[in-house]
Amino acid sequence: MAVPGLVWTVALLAVAPYAVYTVILGLLTTPVIQRHALYAHKINTLLWADVNRPETWGFASNQVTPFTLDTPDGESVYAWHITPLPLYLKNEARLTKQPLGLSSDFAQTESFRLLREDAEARLILYFHGNAGHIAQAVRPDTYHALTDTSSYHLVAIDYRGFGHSTGVPSEDGLIQDASALVEWAINAAGISPDRIVLIGHSLGTAVVSGVAERYAVRGVEFAGIVLVAGFSNLASLLSGYRIGGLIPLLGPFAAWPAFTKLLDRFVVDKWHSADRLANIVRHTKSRLRLSLVHAKNDRDIPCTEDDVLFRSAVNESVSILDDDEFAAWKESRTVRKGEDAFVTTWTSEPDILVRQELFPYGAHDPIVGYAPVTLAVMRSFDYQGTAYA
Repeated sequence: MAVPGLVWTVALLAVAPYAVYTVILGLLTTPVIQRHALYAHKINTLLWADVNRPETWGFASNQVTPFTLDTPDGESVYAWHITPLPLYLKNEARLTKQPLGLSSDFAQTESFRLLREDAEARLILYFHGNAGHIAQAVRPDTYHALTDTSSYHLVAIDYRGFGHSTGVPSEDGLIQDASALVEWAINAAGISPDRIVLIGHSLGTAVVSGVAERYAVRGVEFAGIVLVAGFSNLASLLSGYRIGGLIPLLGPFAAWPAFTKLLDRFVVDKWHSADRLANIVRHTKSRLRLSLVHAKNDRDIPCTEDDVLFRSAVNESVSILDDDEFAAWKESRTVRKGEDAFVTTWTSEPDILVRQELFPYGAHDPIVGYAPVTLAVMRSFDYQGTAYA
């Protein structure tokens, strides 16, 4: 009599994981839960990390000025302005006289004056990935890499719902936050778009693609767009996503050819970056510098996503539909730098350059602080005539 009971127990134990998995997938179709899972904006270290004391992360006193930006829809977005260290050294006495901590009026600070009054100032607008806050994990190391020895100012933000920023994240909301920062840079700080480079990492690549498209259709062109560890669209990313680089998130469903299109119907924030890059190229009237950088050993977002982004951007002019033909065309424009490293460059009229670089190391997060990203910024600014060689 005990055998049937044992059989049922074994059967339930076998079915239980699939039942739980199905329930989780069902819950993820709910917009609120889906957005919490995607943005992970409540996962941070604010309980024991004070982002209003940037010196905690190795910055000089008042090298970083925390401040806030108001968005058109009434949200408050938290930001850091980082003065490049060589410029800080020249103005250290005045900068250290500023009050420490969050600035209630950034326009009245010495940091802002140094940015606005320099007619040659170069500005990096940085957009981080999901989860955490403005100073979490490798983000401060990235800011150091970009400002410690350069002349570049840098402003980074926490999107709505992240860190000390108000609101709830969404695709439209994050693009609006990015647009608010761009508007501030152009109109309040007086930095022309040709002196601004947009950098996005991971989720930030989708934000940058969205805001750059918004300005491209208005005829506004930036010095450069640098996308690090990017992805083509959220449904495509999720269909092949592996937790920890090992466990397929969507398991056997991903093998179904039409699954990505079906999944796209249920994804609330779709983040169609590949389409947006094509639109940016389409609307470029004078100059575009688009750089895609990815680590071969990225276990979160596969480097093949950059292949999709590159093809979408260049196909606006090249229009090669056959996969093998496109692969041959791309290879003819590729310089191999090792087994797991290459650079592919495509140029077009009027002055468009799209560059894809695969780097062997850097994983998902550290790569954004590695040399290929800094070099992409320097090329965007045509550093000492280097352009995009």
